Amino acid sequence: MSVEILSAHRCFGGTLSICRHSPAATGTPMRFSIFIPEGRGRFPALTFLAGLTCTEENFTTKAGAYGRAAELGLAIVAPDTSPRGEGVANDEAYDLGQGAGFYIDATEAPWAPHFRMETYVTRDLPAAVRDNFPVDASRQGVAGHSMGGHGALTLALKYPDRYRSVSAFAPIVSPSRCPWGEKAFTAYLGDDRSRWAAHDASALMASGGPVGHFDDILIDQGLADPFLESQLKPALFEDACAMHRQKLTLRRHEGYDHSYYFIQTFIGDHLAFHAGRLK
Repeated sequence: MSVEILSAHRCFGGTLSICRHSPAATGTPMRFSIFIPEGRGRFPALTFLAGLTCTEENFTTKAGAYGRAAELGLAIVAPDTSPRGEGVANDEAYDLGQGAGFYIDATEAPWAPHFRMETYVTRDLPAAVRDNFPVDASRQGVAGHSMGGHGALTLALKYPDRYRSVSAFAPIVSPSRCPWGEKAFTAYLGDDRSRWAAHDASALMASGGPVGHFDDILIDQGLADPFLESQLKPALFEDACAMHRQKLTLRRHEGYDHSYYFIQTFIGDHLAFHAGRLK
């Protein structure tokens, strides 16, 4: 799969590239950034999934991740959060449509033709990275923030053969039981809630299917996060992990909110967590 490099920047001895390609999953041009450390590859890679309203630029410019990634010899891929452009369905609300793909494959009109972010992230994006950059496809981890934390957890639990490690910042751990998720899942998947469970990290863990693949799952959550009680509800995932004795490191931090300042503070811990499991 060919990739167009829109720009490339020297960064902490490595190279940060902003890319565009045309994956089959979405049927639209998609953008992503990729950081390749200095040295001889192939490098282990972490895919970072961003949250509502974000593009590939949010993590790339705000997370402050590349210095530590260079030290660890870790590549980082940051995709956009949805298909975009003329002819792509959208909504005026910030939490539906473009910028709010929820990392699932939509089945309902008008979303189904392009909103296939699960297939994009797990199939087309890794293929594009593998074919064009010195990345080791057998050493992949996934992380994310908020909606992207939901994506990281669910995709890791659904595709454990593709990811060796998983972590999240302030994830939506049970979209079936919060307003953001209920709105998006109704639009993208329809009213039948039995179909939602396959895209809900707490439900997936409660089923017991993915238990045992990951030696640990790392989640950081700020206790001053305004979405903590209404949208994120980390205790639901904590309870599901405890039910099946899945190790979970859930760190709660006084005073931290939902912003990239929170991510900047702890991103180094997450990169080290993944690097240690992707050796």
